[in-house]
Amino acid sequence: MLFLGIPDYGNKQLIMKKPILSIIMLLCAGVMSAQNYTLVWNEDFTDGALDTKVWNIEVNGDGGGNNELQYYCEKGVSVGAEPTTGKQCLILTATKESYHGKDCTSGRVNSKHNLYYTYGKIEARIKFPQTANGLWPAFWQMGNNFDQVGWPRCGETDIIEMGHQNAFSNGTQDRFFNGALHLGSTWNTVWHDAQDATWSYSLQDTFHIVTMIWTPTSIDMYMDKDAHPENKAYFHADLEPNDDANYNRQLVFGKPNFIIANLAVGGDFPGINNINNVTALANSPRAMYIDWIRIYQRGDANQSFVCPSPSDAIEAERTENNLSPTLPSREGEKVLRNGQLLIRRGEHIYTITGQIVE
Repeated sequence: MLFLGIPDYGNKQLIMKKPILSIIMLLCAGVMSAQNYTLVWNEDFTDGALDTKVWNIEVNGDGGGNNELQYYCEKGVSVGAEPTTGKQCLILTATKESYHGKDCTSGRVNSKHNLYYTYGKIEARIKFPQTANGLWPAFWQMGNNFDQVGWPRCGETDIIEMGHQNAFSNGTQDRFFNGALHLGSTWNTVWHDAQDATWSYSLQDTFHIVTMIWTPTSIDMYMDKDAHPENKAYFHADLEPNDDANYNRQLVFGKPNFIIANLAVGGDFPGINNINNVTALANSPRAMYIDWIRIYQRGDANQSFVCPSPSDAIEAERTENNLSPTLPSREGEKVLRNGQLLIRRGEHIYTITGQIVE
């Protein structure tokens, strides 16, 4: 999602709670290979309710700076079963209705000041709604220093967005998407790097896994890498230094980021400013389903991870590679057990989020 003054995209305003939590840095010793990522956090939305220690529900109707039509509210956010698969998901629902002066409602959540991290691999398994025409689902992140420096100085990474007006003319709304980076000193002097793709199959039929690999030198984004390992990155950017700190990609995108997921309606991105032209909501509400979100890291010294809640175990995916029958016994030893990385520190064993296991 881009920003003010750009025809395709726009600003994002945030209304959020600010809980106090302790900062827990990722403490992993040892040297790992470039591909040796270890799961540090998994959110699978199976607790029956949204974990408000991690997630903030945004409530506002300011249009996000993009002339969006929705009013974001709690009724647009729920946790429940996806109808076809029965998977327990975070559900963001857009509904055509009059609400607080707006013509529709929807949902947007973020993890600002709660969960944030620096570098690693983030993945999300998402079922996107039928966007044609007028819906704008997005999964993205921004610098956790947003309150201190504002946008665009905090930096923004759009991992995936769908629903852009460029897909309307050739009927590729279900396959056209993009990733993007944005940074700068003011909203009208922003550096943008938006890279789009038209996929060979529909991305609005079932769940798909979106992956971003973020290192100190580059950002790469992939679609369905699990099912198609040969898939090339649909987005690549080198994080290069710059004498101007506001345009130094290495600096701006080298700080902790928080996660955002939302389902916008109308606005500059789809180019629709009248609810009656949002054909996607003409007959019924539409929903974006997120099955899970996972963060992996390699234990590098420049990585960090903060979260107030323990990771969910990946029950269905326990194998010899992620289930150890033993606990770490030596100082600094790490064991991946039940989908959680456990670390021995002195007399105790801790999860990566600081919870004492034994």
